[in-house]
Amino acid sequence: MTHPQNTAASNERSVSTGNDGGGSRTPKEPLAPDLRAMDERSVRAWTEAMAVAPLGDGRYAVESQSGNTYVVALPAGECTCPDHTIRGERCKHLRRVAIEVNRGRIAPPGRRRGTCEACGRGAFLPEAGPPLCDACRLEPGDLATDRETGDTVLVARVTDARADEVAVGDGGTVADSPTNEGYPADDLVVEAVYPFSRPEIDLADLPRYSFPLSRLARRDEALVDPFD
Repeated sequence: MTHPQNTAASNERSVSTGNDGGGSRTPKEPLAPDLRAMDERSVRAWTEAMAVAPLGDGRYAVESQSGNTYVVALPAGECTCPDHTIRGERCKHLRRVAIEVNRGRIAPPGRRRGTCEACGRGAFLPEAGPPLCDACRLEPGDLATDRETGDTVLVARVTDARADEVAVGDGGTVADSPTNEGYPADDLVVEAVYPFSRPEIDLADLPRYSFPLSRLARRDEALVDPFD
């Protein structure tokens, strides 16, 4: 890691050049708080040159203005610097990481910066699970509309496999199906059931069907723990 050229938190090198969901827009910079109303550690967190790099699992490496590097575990509220380990204080490194996360400049715990497999935009993606942004991600229990038929389906699982990699009963792949013509062959495959087709059967026992992700239109509805 190297030091940034400027000292203010709003100018450090972990700054994102676009919004979290991708695209070319740059969000408005939040106004910095009044430093005169802050304690000394908060002022240093805002003004000192620090380089922040996510390590995964809610951990961040912070290179301080002095050149020392410490590790912040944000969910636990811990830092390896002497100010925290010896004095028990909420140090400037912890505060700086929180500032950068809250401003959307670095990935929050449980997320990583990457490219959404569905829409191709830059975003903070889950560290575990399919690499999909919030706008594209479907979760088990989500209801969606099949764009081809208008039917309601219930998402059972989003896989990490592409539509041209998943075989179906006729010997071809999900991408080869005539009803999936026009959808990207590299779409991730979503397994879903028709929740209202056989009400006498538990949802977990309904047959699952494979869809290209972009064939399903996300709805703002979900069922609670449908497959437990």
